[in-house]
Amino acid sequence: MGVRAQQKERTRRSIIEAAFSQLSAERNFFSLSLREVARHAGIAATSFYCHFRDIDELGLAMVDEGGLILRQLMRQARQRIDKGGNVICTSVATFMEFISNNSNVFRLLLRERSGTSSIFRAAVTREIQHFISELANYLEIENCMPRIFTEVQAEAMVIIVFNAGAEALDVDLDQRYQLEKRLVLQLHMIFKGGFYCYNRDAR
Repeated sequence: MGVRAQQKERTRRSIIEAAFSQLSAERNFFSLSLREVARHAGIAATSFYCHFRDIDELGLAMVDEGGLILRQLMRQARQRIDKGGNVICTSVATFMEFISNNSNVFRLLLRERSGTSSIFRAAVTREIQHFISELANYLEIENCMPRIFTEVQAEAMVIIVFNAGAEALDVDLDQRYQLEKRLVLQLHMIFKGGFYCYNRDAR
């Protein structure tokens, strides 16, 4: 990558980070203005168009970024699991770390999952499906169960985790700890339920 390309990529990253920094519990993506984002990124408003066609394209890039960050973290969690960690406890702890360190990223995914824009809803659905697919792959390999079982299992686990993440945004540390314990229990029940259904149907 040449110097100009590197500079362009750094500026693009600055725009995405500036937009994420403006999100909060009280403020969603669609309240942001192009000029405001450009100002926080340290560029002229006209320079924005060298990197994104419009504010919606920026938002879709942010959704992709959020999904990628989360998937990379969960891949790292699975690497820790391979070294002897507990699959569910490690995954839940990693997810809660993601919520703590990337609350605005998760807020974007959470809000646009059921937002008014069909394009954004489709983008978030696609990211969640990537997450489900990767988890289903892992469960299929680790548990030697057919894909039809692991996909249903993974989907149920992801839905519960996302719902818990939404709750975790608005609680204190003690409540989050209790939430994490409850989430681990729920996931263990789904995990064991998958084995039960598979063994029952295999008879």
